[in-house]
Amino acid sequence: MHLENRTFAEIEVGETAEMRRLITPDDLYVFAAASGNFNPMHLPKADGAAPGGPETVASGMFVAALISALLGTRLPGPGTLYRRQFLEFHARAHAGDELCIRVEVREKFDDGGLAIATEVRRIGDDALIVAGEAEVIAPTEPYSSDAVDIPGLIVERHRHFQALLARARDLPPLPTAVVCPDEAKSLEGALLAAGEGLITPILIGRRAAIEAVALETGADLAGIDLIDVDGGDRAAAALACRLVHEGRAAAVMKGHLHTEDLLHPMVDRERGLRVGRRFTHVFVMDVPGQPQPVMVTDAAINIAPDLATKVDIVQNAIDLALALGMEPRVGVLSAVETVNPAIQSSIDGALLSKMAERGQIRGGLVEGPLAMDNAVDVGAARTKGLKDGVAGRANILVVPDLDAGNMLAKQLAFISHAEGAGVVLGAKVPVILNSRSDSAMSRLASCAVAALFNAAGPAR
Repeated sequence: MHLENRTFAEIEVGETAEMRRLITPDDLYVFAAASGNFNPMHLPKADGAAPGGPETVASGMFVAALISALLGTRLPGPGTLYRRQFLEFHARAHAGDELCIRVEVREKFDDGGLAIATEVRRIGDDALIVAGEAEVIAPTEPYSSDAVDIPGLIVERHRHFQALLARARDLPPLPTAVVCPDEAKSLEGALLAAGEGLITPILIGRRAAIEAVALETGADLAGIDLIDVDGGDRAAAALACRLVHEGRAAAVMKGHLHTEDLLHPMVDRERGLRVGRRFTHVFVMDVPGQPQPVMVTDAAINIAPDLATKVDIVQNAIDLALALGMEPRVGVLSAVETVNPAIQSSIDGALLSKMAERGQIRGGLVEGPLAMDNAVDVGAARTKGLKDGVAGRANILVVPDLDAGNMLAKQLAFISHAEGAGVVLGAKVPVILNSRSDSAMSRLASCAVAALFNAAGPAR
């Protein structure tokens, strides 16, 4: 960051400076933490706001601090000290608003002081948010530097998963067929979810192997159903399908086996769990700083989905979002936000958007194509002139193919410190899909998501 000041001797009456700032939910968390002002009115809502509805009110002193930022970095700049600041609040700023902060030198005093008019306006409707006047001591020595570097901050709080867990705990435990939990983390994940009251596990697989893992980890299997299957992983998965058809299981959970072996018996046309739609995978991700969970689909099953498959991918994700109490806003991702005949994902995005308009996809808003930046960032969307209910506010991200989905989900997890819950939809019951590297929170959240989806009923 380059900083340069204007000394008292250089400044003339009538000089102005301005800057722009988009208010984000993270700004409000950071200000609350720094100031100690935890007024709930100024904290982002856990469930987000409806498209076009009011966002969280920004603290008045946060907006006032933007005036201080302009005085301290631009005019007069580094070396400036406050004497006093008068503020009059005319309107409220909200998360998602872009503000213009402006200062103008009105008077110079013999003692090195300046009287400066200050104001903050909202870009778009030019509404006056704050007006006032500052009196400052101007710097006397010039300053210019490119060496100013402030460490970045990450607001890391997985509040969305905590909220999902709280809702799921109010439901009866979900009878869940756990396939081949013969490895420590897969068994521990199932038992942890059972201990939280999220599921009632039915362990399916080689009894000797499961009991050996329980003995090794100190897990208590007392009172837990354990069905011995010697025919291998696919035989265990087939038995899980049978338990679903018999009404004994309302979900299936992956243990220590390949995803292909788990799903193969489920796609059997006679004894599987098909219900008419393609099986699709959804990562429900709790991304620090985001006002709602973010869904990424499909990142695990459909390698290069065609348009028909993407219709099911979108519809399954919308149904899940509704079950979780979200208002589905689907951004169909591409490298561009305009239709380019040479980029198939942009064509698919436009077609899916139109299909939603015509009722072929139901229950949520669908917009595409959208580039990643203008799908999730309000400022980027406004820069491109995108003003619909999805752009900048998408909570379901439909990726072009499995490569893109896998990369996006892992970037969110390992760079943005997100937690992810994985489920497969399109089957008769939700399929809980975890990997061995998943945290305890991810495993619990996956079970909570499955429980809430199951509780939403068959209207899907």
